[in-house]
Amino acid sequence: MGTQPVQLFADSLSLITIASCLVLKVPQIMKVKELKSAAGVNLQGLLLELFSYSTTFLYNYCNSYSLLSYMEYPIILLQEIVLIYYVLLYSKKIEKFSTQMYGLVYFGIMALFLVDILSPKILSFLLPFTTPISASSKMIFLYEIYHTKNSEAVSLLTWLLSAFTNLTRIFTVAVDSGDINLLANFTISTALSVSILLSAWFYKKRRYAD
Repeated sequence: MGTQPVQLFADSLSLITIASCLVLKVPQIMKVKELKSAAGVNLQGLLLELFSYSTTFLYNYCNSYSLLSYMEYPIILLQEIVLIYYVLLYSKKIEKFSTQMYGLVYFGIMALFLVDILSPKILSFLLPFTTPISASSKMIFLYEIYHTKNSEAVSLLTWLLSAFTNLTRIFTVAVDSGDINLLANFTISTALSVSILLSAWFYKKRRYAD
């Protein structure tokens, strides 16, 4: 725990981060809905993000960390699920039996952790994997943009907010818990979010120039 002024600043940053996350994925959701296309938005990347966000949220919750230090995760999770729904919808995969079964399994496992039926030790084991998985999800987004040379459905605002919120979390986690796994995760996520932002901006600019 930091000194009082530092803690107050960290709490203020947490509130700003949480407020930013209220709309983090909304621009991306609206972009996909508007175009009725998920060009440049990779489903595998979204599913990897979902795993990373879910594990980090449950890890913080089950370890009784300060609510302000992870409150954005349930907010982001809800938006992520909505975004995945629209990507599945426009990819014509939403009605597949396998899609619906995977959805039921996901929500079932989440519930078992929340009601303390599954051991939090599982989350301690899984958390170190969220850093490479989160990094992999963003690398997939980068590859999708580079491979298709199309970032039309990618929201610049979403990735700008992602970079900002990950950056602020480096400070707030350092002050609140100093958890090395979380600090590594947020540092790598910040760098990759900035990379996606710049790549998407580059291809949008080139597309408009053409």
